[in-house]
Amino acid sequence: MNPHNYYPLIAVSILILWTLAIVGFVPAIAARRKNLGTVTLVLGLLVFIGFAAWLWVSLGRPPLRTQWETRMWFSLLLGAAALLLQWRWRSALQVIPSLLLAMVFTILNLAMPESLDKTQMPALNSPWFVPHVMVYILSYALFGMAALVALWGLLKLWVGDKPIEATLVIEARRLVYIAFPLLTVGLLLGAVWAKIAWGTYWGWDPKETGAFVTWAVYLTYLHLEHSTKLSSRTHLILLAVGFIVVLGTWFGINYLPSAATSAHTYSMK
Repeated sequence: MNPHNYYPLIAVSILILWTLAIVGFVPAIAARRKNLGTVTLVLGLLVFIGFAAWLWVSLGRPPLRTQWETRMWFSLLLGAAALLLQWRWRSALQVIPSLLLAMVFTILNLAMPESLDKTQMPALNSPWFVPHVMVYILSYALFGMAALVALWGLLKLWVGDKPIEATLVIEARRLVYIAFPLLTVGLLLGAVWAKIAWGTYWGWDPKETGAFVTWAVYLTYLHLEHSTKLSSRTHLILLAVGFIVVLGTWFGINYLPSAATSAHTYSMK
């Protein structure tokens, strides 16, 4: 059996469970149904993890090569991160927007299916491949969570709800504090892998350049956040713009003419 053929059923199941989770984390509902959000979030994660494991075994390779596969992991890791952060901080500020974003990417994979195959280019047969890509996707998921919290804060600021908006700045900043070290580790892992696969730590490949720009944008944010008195509005705008840069690195660079000769063109297949 090809697990990819069952993805629509799997995706619909996850969407239903995570919709219930979102409802369960709404404060008014959570007060009456304390475990609804957590239980349905966990059930959706278990279904997702089971599907990812099935796909991995069926393909005989890590399902991390194509954009469809990375979108799948982005959704899964968003859900996992939302669960862990809710357990750590007991806040629905990250959970609800994170699950909404995870569901958007799940729907994108439903709308844009790919024909997955077992082929794997030689450079990907490396022990550095899986940790490099997984760490990157996890950092992207956390940056996405921070951006959603930031957008919510900007909306609150627009309607004049400043106390709530200030809390959202703190929540978004926490996520960046976790995501940026992961992004740095991913960058370093990629350099080591590149040295083994292509003989150089850094080749200014379009994807590598985009990754460096993303890293530099968030480093700039952290520098400004520590060295200057940023307004809440500036904090939130920088975090929202930062995720646009992430998406440009992840997807946009693939459509540049220079990407045709990129060592990372395997991600477009």
